[in-house]
Amino acid sequence: MPKEGIVEVEGKILEVLPNQMFKVQLENGHMITCYTGGKMRKWRIRLVAGDKVKAEMSPYDMEKGRITYRL
Repeated sequence: MPKEGIVEVEGKILEVLPNQMFKVQLENGHMITCYTGGKMRKWRIRLVAGDKVKAEMSPYDMEKGRITYRL
C-alpha cells in the first residue's frame, strides 16, 4: 500500500544499469530511472531486462522511481 502522495505506476525494464539501477519504460511511454526497494535488495530478488515491474514515484521528481514489485 503506497504512502500518501506517492504515485504507483507499472512499466517494463528496458536496460539494466550498474548498482541495481534500471531504465524503465512506463505504460504511457515515459522513461524513468529506478532503483530497487529495500525488501527487494534484502531478499536478493533478481530483475532482468524485459521484466514487468511496479514502481513508486514522487510527484516532485517524475524522472526517478523505486521498484517495489516484480509482476
